[in-house]
Amino acid sequence: MSTPYPFTAIVGQDDLRLGLLLNAVSPAVGGVLVRGEKGTAKSTAVRALAALMPEVSVVPGCRFSCDPVAPDPACPDGPHADAPGVSRPARTVELPVGASEDRLVGALDIERALSEGVKAFEPGLLADAHRGILYVDEVNLLHDHLVDLLLDAAAMGASYVEREGVSVRHAARFLLVGTMNPEEGELRPQLLDRFGLTVEVAASRDTDERVEVVRRRLAYDDDPEGFAARWAAEESALRERIAAARALLPRVVLGDGVLRQIAATCAAFEVDGMRADIVMARTATALAAWAGREEVTADDVRQAALLALPHRRRRNPFDAPGLDEDKLDQTLDEAGEQDSDPGDSDDDPDGGGNDDGGGGGGVPPQADGDRTPPPAGEGGDTPSQAPESAPDAPGRSAGAEQQPVAAAEPFRTKMLSVPGLGEGAAGRRSRARTEHGRTTGARRPQGSLTKLHLAATVQAAAPHQRSRGRSGRGLVVRRDDLRQATREGREGNLVLFVVDASGSMAARQRMSAVKGAVLSLLLDAYQRRDKVGLVTFRGKDAEVALPPTSSVDAAASRLESLPTGGRTPLAAGLLKAHDVLRVERLRDPSRRPLLVVVTDGRATGGPEPVALAGRAGRLHRSEGTASVVVDCESGYVRLGLAGELARELGGTAVTLDELRADSIAGLVKDVTAAGRAA
Repeated sequence: MSTPYPFTAIVGQDDLRLGLLLNAVSPAVGGVLVRGEKGTAKSTAVRALAALMPEVSVVPGCRFSCDPVAPDPACPDGPHADAPGVSRPARTVELPVGASEDRLVGALDIERALSEGVKAFEPGLLADAHRGILYVDEVNLLHDHLVDLLLDAAAMGASYVEREGVSVRHAARFLLVGTMNPEEGELRPQLLDRFGLTVEVAASRDTDERVEVVRRRLAYDDDPEGFAARWAAEESALRERIAAARALLPRVVLGDGVLRQIAATCAAFEVDGMRADIVMARTATALAAWAGREEVTADDVRQAALLALPHRRRRNPFDAPGLDEDKLDQTLDEAGEQDSDPGDSDDDPDGGGNDDGGGGGGVPPQADGDRTPPPAGEGGDTPSQAPESAPDAPGRSAGAEQQPVAAAEPFRTKMLSVPGLGEGAAGRRSRARTEHGRTTGARRPQGSLTKLHLAATVQAAAPHQRSRGRSGRGLVVRRDDLRQATREGREGNLVLFVVDASGSMAARQRMSAVKGAVLSLLLDAYQRRDKVGLVTFRGKDAEVALPPTSSVDAAASRLESLPTGGRTPLAAGLLKAHDVLRVERLRDPSRRPLLVVVTDGRATGGPEPVALAGRAGRLHRSEGTASVVVDCESGYVRLGLAGELARELGGTAVTLDELRADSIAGLVKDVTAAGRAA
């Protein structure tokens, strides 16, 4: 086993180290989510923490790491006879992004369960991580149902495996650590809330600090054991401090005044539910124990708020987590003033208690997550570039680039789905064959059996009972009888936006409404777990403003800064989209694309621009790409060019008004794929 990088040798990253250490002191804090760009020592710090954790005493031979002093009465390997335990280091178990449900929670041998009535159980990673650390790198890329199982086990301290009426339960208490790069997509808010703490990490911009990082890393790579030996004294001291803080933790007092500050802070930031209050209380208590104190102070509360609340406050899905620290200080001061009168009794809600103000907690200031949209401009209108339309703003240059305009208020959109049955990544948009969902049939298993179809299995085994010599009540089941349940759920798609940013779209302030519509569709893609991409066209050419990514907020950011103006190279936009989809089919062939063209249908520039756009549309149609055209044409006289483009694409057209979910045009729009059988 390779020598881990010493925890105490990590340079900077104070928030990251503190969040991990507080969970080591008090696992009840609920784990930590580490958000940050790649190459910021996230994984290094998590793996290094295991060496600081106290050793655990386990029952010899128990696959579930039962404590010999208080063994789990429901342990599948139990009951355990009284026997001396053996000590071993705490484990760090890593959950791969591509892990299956059986690998996470364990698997029952269904064949033996049916034929012999035996609960033959193969433990999963949750059992391995019991009384240790469970580390999930790129947790935002983990399938939602696995995240649900993981967080449920972390909350309950136990894992349940149930298959066809046979169930197994075992203890699963662990320190949960997840890391993620926000550029690759966010976690759903309800999943964010299940992590106790969150910390933001970024590479230092200080030259001396960066030099020290490189110097230490090179020294470690040259001689890992020698480098670790040079830090052994610091590691030992930190290990002893963790043990001392754990021993002190039960004696730490959380006064009523401090509790009032915690409650006031959570109320001020409008967090949902009561989990934030509980996590803040546990974190503040752990901070006091870490500092060697038996009483929680206002400084502990402030520090706890900066760790426990940023990912829980109410925010737009595209806003980065963060807290307004001025508001935090004001809230703590006001709550502290209510308890500052020394003449009142401790149980008087208007006095007594803690007289500490809301001082700083020693955390570097975090970026305020409340984004203020730029003020709406005057529209930056330019005349339409279509020869058949009259100019909307005389005197303006048709080729001039206009400044970006703010998006209109987003709205709930209709669901646009890809027809047919896919097999892509789990999501919430189009129908697909999935591991989870409603059962639609049965088939012979290909590889290991994961979801048994009991009725089909019994039906396959029943005709052979006499020839197999059945004599008792049990059913004689062979492996060839087993049937895998086929299930239908929903998949996420690649939603590629092709947005017209030409001068015709800027006329009459339409670009604000267009950006609002695209932002609404991006919100919908965020909720349905899609990948998104953004192609824009204006002037003489088209460009990929954002390659396909799971980071929907990155698309929203690019959209916000999108300028307008110039001619309308519609064909170039469609051809650029074709190139993007061609590459994505090679990278991820199971993820089906949905092309969303946002335009008024006009095409200008070059010879025969309308004919070129039609040919580009038919190219998408020939490859079966599902498409929808969002018709942005406005005014009393409409040319219907967007509808014509939709017919060339083999898709459908919807107006901005019809895109709204509350439109009377209907509740769901299924996109017609090219080549779909009549």
